[in-house]
Amino acid sequence: MFPTLETNRLVLREISKVDAEGIFACFSNDNVTRYYGQETLENILQAEALIDFFANSYKEKRGIRWGIEIKGTQEIIGTIGFNAWSPKHKRAEIGYEIHPNQWRKGYTFEAVSKVIEFGFSEFGLTRIGAVVFIDNEASNKLLTKVGFQKEGVLRDYMYQNGEAYDTYVYSLLKNNR
Repeated sequence: MFPTLETNRLVLREISKVDAEGIFACFSNDNVTRYYGQETLENILQAEALIDFFANSYKEKRGIRWGIEIKGTQEIIGTIGFNAWSPKHKRAEIGYEIHPNQWRKGYTFEAVSKVIEFGFSEFGLTRIGAVVFIDNEASNKLLTKVGFQKEGVLRDYMYQNGEAYDTYVYSLLKNNR
């Protein structure tokens, strides 16, 4: 069963086809995708395909992606989850995005903190990594604030709109929190 998580202001829940509009609102916004390593969505069918990708990733134990919902709204404002999940090696990479209308309200910090706690306690992770475009100041600050340590630079690691970008690689270890 897909786990639902709650914070003071948010519900992190399974993403379904009814969330296609919310997914499209996020992933069709150039301000969201410019540091994402994924092309901007152009139609609702692409949003539905992304929802299927998230569902299959969880089913195949490769990752998990929650929809971020403000309590009482039943609409998602972004997503968060683990990619590159390796139960054998007890590690995963965290990823997230949130619609620009909800930036600078503390929602991402709240969601990231909850997902980290879940990853260590329920998934048995010992390492959570993150890969972030060097120019993504907000995400770099957020990860540092949550306790991640910068490990280095991955040169020409991610492509966005046909161009290679350097990224920082971060980690948070269960025993170093």
